[in-house]
Amino acid sequence: MQLTINERSSIPKYRQIVDAVLQGIETGALHRDEQLPSINELSEEFYLARDTVEKAYKFLKKEGVIQAVRGKGYFIRREGPDQLRVLLIMNKLSAYKKIIYYALLDELGAGAVVDLRLHHHDATQFAQLIRESQGEYNYYVVMPHFYEQAAPTSTQTANVQTLLAEIPSDKLVLLDKDLPDLKGNHIAVFQQFDRDLYQALESGADLLEKYQKLLLIFPKDVRYPPEIVRGFRNYAVHHRKDFTILDTTVNHIIEPETAYIVLEDSDLAELVRQAKRQNLLLGRDVGILSFNETPLKEVLADGITVVSTDHEQMGRTAAQLMLEHRPEKVKNPFKLIRRGSL
Repeated sequence: MQLTINERSSIPKYRQIVDAVLQGIETGALHRDEQLPSINELSEEFYLARDTVEKAYKFLKKEGVIQAVRGKGYFIRREGPDQLRVLLIMNKLSAYKKIIYYALLDELGAGAVVDLRLHHHDATQFAQLIRESQGEYNYYVVMPHFYEQAAPTSTQTANVQTLLAEIPSDKLVLLDKDLPDLKGNHIAVFQQFDRDLYQALESGADLLEKYQKLLLIFPKDVRYPPEIVRGFRNYAVHHRKDFTILDTTVNHIIEPETAYIVLEDSDLAELVRQAKRQNLLLGRDVGILSFNETPLKEVLADGITVVSTDHEQMGRTAAQLMLEHRPEKVKNPFKLIRRGSL
């Protein structure tokens, strides 16, 4: 870093340090992840008050130009002063969430920095991620999948909305699920899980007609939006179908003349395995409908019928809205993909 302190300049000394760092990044003299001198080193070398250097570093940190690593020092965190910085916080990293992540990266382009973090449905961990990163990013892209526990007094959802309200609304992007009660003009690219599932099942009513019973495998140990159950139940009641909801395929024997709707890939594999053992033909003797499209489902058992949102489109739409600074709410496409298993 080329730093010269002009004692006679009207520009404050802390600002001269800031300008030197920004110029170093602009000219390529400083690169992402490069370490800066410590506060003590810089103050001693240039005969500056420690508070002056500290003020400059605090300003750069607030602007997202540098980051402080505990026990190590200060590091450059971007390649240029106008670089788009995005913090992506997901509940978990699964096959279809990777599709969203890579679509987001591709659409934003090489000039953007996207840091990925996982909150694992833990509101406390989510709070730590949000509060430690305040002011460091242009956008905070959040999948707000937090679900109430069995206790009716749980306040997790309210706490999450309070945390999200700490993010300036013009920097907040909600993915996969919108929160209508959240105030502010934020971006959202979302699904409506109950309506989407109901409409997708309606579009496949001709396939489901031949089955006597509908069975939803809705895990209790993996958290999914409860609206999925509502959409499934509404369809079954409206079409006067017998229906059951189970939380696992463990100890369940696959039933002929039944259409299974399954969320977890492990349950999908178990149903396919059982059908093969019992010589039940998928799409004739028993039906399987899986959630969330992945390349594997296109080839598994000659093709698994899927209900899915367009995950790639979700990532691309969110990226476009951020690049164009458009605070819009967009419902993501959702469809039934017909294959032989139903």
